[in-house]
Parts: sequence; structure tokens; C-alpha cells
Amino acid sequence: MRGIARTAGWIGIVAAALIMLVAILLAWHLYGARPWLDGAVDGAAVAGPVTIARDAGGVPTITATTRGDASYALGYLHGQERFFQMDTLRRSSAGELSALLGKVTVWRDRRALAHRFRHRAGVMLARLSPAERAMLRRYAAGVNRGLADLSATPFEYLLLRGRPLPWRPEDTILTVLSMYLDLQSPLPDQEMLRARAERRGGEGLAALLYPPATPLDAPIDGSRLSLPPLPVRLQPMPVVAARAAMADTPVPGSNNWAVAGRLSSSGAALVANDMHLGVGVPGPWYRARIVVRPAGATQATLDVTGVTLPGNPTIVAGSNGRIAWGFTNSYIDTADAVVVDAVPGRPGWYRTPQGPRPIRRIAERLCIRDDCRPIAVEETIWGPVVATDAQGRRLAMRWTADDDDAVAIAPSFAMERAGSVAAAIAVAHRARMPQQNLVVGDRAGRIGWTIIGQVPARFGFDGRRATSWGDGTRGWHGTVPADTVPVVVDPTGGRLWTANTRVVGGAAYAMLGDGGYDNGARATRIRDRLFAQGRFAPRDFLSIQLDVGSLRIRWWRDLMLRELKARAGDERLHRMIAPVAAWTGQAETGSAGQRLITAFRAVVIADAYGRYMGGIPTWRGSYAVPAAEGAMRRLLEARPAGLVPPGHAGWRSFIDAALADVAKAVDEQADGQPDNFLWEAVSAADVRHPLARAIPLLGRLTDPADRAVPGDAGTVRAQRPGFGASERFAVSPGHEAEGLFHMPGGQSGNPVSPYYLAGHDDWLAGRPRPFLPGPARWTLRLVP
Repeated sequence: MRGIARTAGWIGIVAAALIMLVAILLAWHLYGARPWLDGAVDGAAVAGPVTIARDAGGVPTITATTRGDASYALGYLHGQERFFQMDTLRRSSAGELSALLGKVTVWRDRRALAHRFRHRAGVMLARLSPAERAMLRRYAAGVNRGLADLSATPFEYLLLRGRPLPWRPEDTILTVLSMYLDLQSPLPDQEMLRARAERRGGEGLAALLYPPATPLDAPIDGSRLSLPPLPVRLQPMPVVAARAAMADTPVPGSNNWAVAGRLSSSGAALVANDMHLGVGVPGPWYRARIVVRPAGATQATLDVTGVTLPGNPTIVAGSNGRIAWGFTNSYIDTADAVVVDAVPGRPGWYRTPQGPRPIRRIAERLCIRDDCRPIAVEETIWGPVVATDAQGRRLAMRWTADDDDAVAIAPSFAMERAGSVAAAIAVAHRARMPQQNLVVGDRAGRIGWTIIGQVPARFGFDGRRATSWGDGTRGWHGTVPADTVPVVVDPTGGRLWTANTRVVGGAAYAMLGDGGYDNGARATRIRDRLFAQGRFAPRDFLSIQLDVGSLRIRWWRDLMLRELKARAGDERLHRMIAPVAAWTGQAETGSAGQRLITAFRAVVIADAYGRYMGGIPTWRGSYAVPAAEGAMRRLLEARPAGLVPPGHAGWRSFIDAALADVAKAVDEQADGQPDNFLWEAVSAADVRHPLARAIPLLGRLTDPADRAVPGDAGTVRAQRPGFGASERFAVSPGHEAEGLFHMPGGQSGNPVSPYYLAGHDDWLAGRPRPFLPGPARWTLRLVP
């Protein structure tokens, strides 16, 4: 027994020593990887002196004599403060995450490798102009110098037992391609959903479940789309009761809007933007102000403030004194599924308009840590093979992200210098990036909207379903000419807004297509708030950005209340009536009604789509899409006997099952007390470092204190755990000192930085913070 005790004691001592050693190593990496804040960096690859003045929140003002030197300086800052984040961005599009993170990301790498973005980035780099390549080299040099000047590698590499690899010019292209993957699907998602619906229930079911419009749509041109009549009945189909879990799932998206100068307090246009993405520690963006003042000049030739994407040398959204601009994900249709017609008797060959061709088989490499293995990727003239359909036919994907000119750098620099709405729109139509809604306003008071990025020019089909392009009667004629891309400038009402929904109708809508638009709840609320007021200052826009009125849930409250009252004899359901009736219309954290109604809506949609579509898809979480809002409202208002979800005896039993599921959730999560089934229990901000999700103890060091946040997936303040506004700003060009800004997660990726998480609490609380950086707290000089 003494021997066992002695052995256990030694094991405890060794374990404690190992823990202490890891703690010492972690502390050394943390303190060694702190960014340089003051002093001089000698031997920097700059043509003239560069000053980096950081405010108390770590937001830099970079003052340089050339834009190239400013790119080097921004790269230096990104390399010092955000290298791990930008490394994961390039790896995510290159299909190289698993080499660093292990098996957990293999599925992501497989999808990315099908598109061969590492290879394509090299092709795109070679196509850029010499000036663009030179700018990327300057930026990469700054990143690598910044990383090299740290005394230790960022702490994440210690925990992952990895090492940072040098930044290369093509890696900036990969960061942009990573945004394609974040904002669009690497699979022809919409066509696959519709094909499944048509197999289950014919064209009528597909048209019902995936409609072009919802009752909440609020396009800026006021257009309305007609809906096909409801099918009379479902065709026979097997009953599958499997469904996705109850959820209030947001779509990656954003809000932006603008009012003309005649409606703003400054006389210049006023622009708001909040880009909704996954939020963590740190957040996706890095704030910066860039000032270029040539040697000997008294005036700056460029003064632009906004957010940058670590890995990229430009301001993504912001204000330059003459224009302010922001983006939302457009959800136009940028990809198509192409049926690859096999040539009989010739395995591996397929039909093309030019005659039979062999499918290209390319060996890519998938690495899981140090274990690398080849994987075969198939390519056609239209794009990579990404799936097979129910008939076993290969599906290729024609996607603008796979084009050799999917990314360009010069337009982003040109946007920084644009001096008017017209100039910004001209830049947008030259841009090569994930397709976004651009809303821009200028100092003269003008406002405008257009699509930034390429728009496919389809012929012979509308893009809604997978088709063969083998005979040449269907396909793309490249992309549409710039002068035909839809534009709205200076609308009569002096107001513009977008929120990931359909923006225009008619021929413009037919050109842009539908890549999975949101249901319009946010857009409608923004429009209504804008037209409820006649004059606006930045704080008025912030009030709209923080709005948690839930238009989407109101209809469901009325439905749920009617159904509960019709079942008042059931005590469990009867207890829900009061909190549902008391719901204020706001997604407030202390509301039981908000959670009850949201749960009811979610289970109704999940059950219906699971039964209509036959289960849960293998490539996504649910068959439901944002437009399910419109489909379910039509069904539940009409309740046609022939369209009852398979497996239910009637619509009443369908609703019975949904209410029973909500009651079960109340029993399990609130001890059967609906008044205690509060929204706050499922509305935590949940802003965490990505590694803290796998290493909970790390979260004590990296993560902010959590708290419940108002809002839901359909409110202007779109908020779900780990998701929300990745930045917020409201600003008039030329009046930046009056503008407001929020950003979660802070500037720095290092927990021992003096400004770690600075600004995060203001984002949570909605406290106004200035758009411009504050007074300099630290000053660093880059010396040639």
C-alpha cells in the first residue's frame, strides 16, 4: 500500500510539474508575442518614414508618404496582432486547415480542395497587373516582418503544436476566396434542394417549399413577385419523421442603409452598415485609419477609416471624407449545377458543345497534421465535380469563385479613393469579390445601390435547377456587361436599404436570380423605421441598428395564441397562454413569450420540411431555408387537406405535435413553468476564442464574460450565440468625427495586450463609440 501511495504521489508531482511547465510556456508565448507599441522599427522596407499611432483601444492611424508604405505598415500590424486568424483564413480556402487543426476540419478541407483554390490563387496572382502584384508583395513583406519581430510565435501555435508559415502574395487572394466560402456555398445548394423536392413531390412541392417571395419582402423598388397556386395534393411519398433540431438559425448576412443629405443632420449622406457574421475573439475585422501624405505635401491625398480584413491590405468598408460605403451579402445566384452527361461506352468522358472530353482527374493533397494523402479531384470545362444526383450523374459546379479573375485588388484600392456615388458604382462594376449589395453615400448628399462583383450571364435556362450544358443550348456567356448591372441612385424617397433579401424586381431580378434570399423581416423593419422619421443623425441610425422588434415572430404569436386557446383543456398548454399573450413584440432577454413562440415556429418548420422532404440532408443542417417563412404561412393560413405533412392525420394533429414538443422543452428546461422559459437562456452572446471551444480552460484567459443579448435571427439587431454584428457604424462622409462605431472582440488577438477586448462591452451594451480613432496612446515608427 505504501508503494502504491508513493507511486500516486510521484504521479501527482509529475502532473503538477507538467502543468506548471505548460503554464510557463504559454505565458512566455503570450508575453513574447505582444505587439510592439512604441519606439522605432529600423530597416523597414518602406520608402519613407511611417508613423503608427494607436489609441487606447489599439486602433491605429497609419500615416505614410505612399499607399504602398501604408500597405506594408498595415501588414506589419496584421502580422503582429492577427496572424493566427489570417492564417486560418488562407488555410480554409486552400483546404489546409486540417494540417494545423487536425481531423475536426477534414470535411471543410475536402469541400475546399474540390475547388483547388490554392492553385487558382496562383493563377489569379499571375493575371494581376504589375502594380497589384507589387502592392501584395509590399503587404506580405510587412506581415512577415511583423511576425518576425515578435519574440515568440502566437500562443495558438504552441497549443496546436504547429508553426506559422510565411505570408505570400497569393495568400491575400486566398483570404478573399475564404469570404466566398463564408458567404456562398461551395455546393450548388439551391439546385440540390429543389431537385430533392421535385423527386419527393413534383414541381408543385418544389415551388411551394422554395418560393421566390415571402410576405415580408421589402425591395427598394416596391416590386411584388407572384406566387404559383398551392398544389391540390401531395403525390404519394414515404413517411420520414426525422427532422432538424429546433433552432433559430441566422444566415450570414448584414444590414446597410443610407439616407440622402436632405434627410441628415450634416447635409451629407448618412450611411449605416452592420455585417452579420460569426463573432469570436478576436472578431473578423481589424480597425484602421490610413492617411497618405506625400513627402513635402501639406495635405493628405488619402484619409480613409474603416475595417480591414486581416490578410488583405485595403479598407473593406468605411469612409474617406468624400464617400461612405458598406456591404451586405447579396444572395444573388452566382453558381449553377451542371449535369455532366456521360458518353456511353467511354467511361470518364462527358459531352460538351465542342464534342466529347475526358474528365480531368487531379491529385490534390489533404494533410491531417503531418499525415498527408492524395485525394482525387475531378474537373470539367465548367468547373469541379462536387456531387452526384439521385440518378447517379455527376454534378459540376459553375461558380464565379472558380473563375480565373474571381479576385482583383485594384478596385479595392480605388474604392478607398472614390469621391462620389457615381465613382464608387463605377468601381463596383470593375470589382472581383464575393457579390455584395453596395450602399454608398457621398458628401454632396447623394446615395446609391448596386451589386459589387460579377453577375453571371445565363442563357437558355433560369438557374433554378441542375441542367445539362452538353449541347450548348444552356450555359453562361461569361458575366453581364458592367453597364447592365442594376443600379438605383437617389430614389425619390431619399432612402435605401438592404438586408440580404431581394432588392429589385422585374428584369433586374431575372438577371440577378435567387441564391437563397432571407425572408425580409429585417429589411421591412429597417424600411419602416426609415420612413417613420424625417431627419437623421448617427445616433438615430444606431437606434435602428439596435432595434429588436421581431416582425417575423408577430404572425407566429397570433397563430400560437389561437391554437393554445383552442386547447385550453390541456393544463400544460393552458399555462403557455399568458406568457405568449404578454409578448411585447420585442426579442427581449427576459421574455418567456419570445422563446416559446420562437420554439413553436422552429419546430413547425422543421417538422414540416423534414416530412415533406424526407428527413435531414447530408450536406446541410436542414432542408428549410429563410423563404420557409412564406411557405409555412401560406400552408397554415389555407390548411389544404391534400397538403398535410406526411405522417400526420390532419393539420390539427400537426399543430398538436408541435405544441407538445414545445411543452416537452418547457418541462425539461424550465421545470414545466412557461414563465421561466426565458429567451435569455438561449440568447447568450457566446463570443469565444475558437480554440476555447475545444479547450474550455483556455476560455478563462481568452473569452469575455458572457451575457444574454436581446435580438434574434430576424431582428435588425441580428443576434444568436456566436453570431451577430461583426461591426456597426453610422457615418456621414466629411463628418467622420460625428460618426459611431462598434466592434466585438477587440483589436488584438493576444490576451495580455493592454487593449485586449477593448470596445467589446460597448458593442454588447450598444453604447455609442466614436468612428474615428481617439488620441494617440502609443506611437511606433517604421524607419527605412
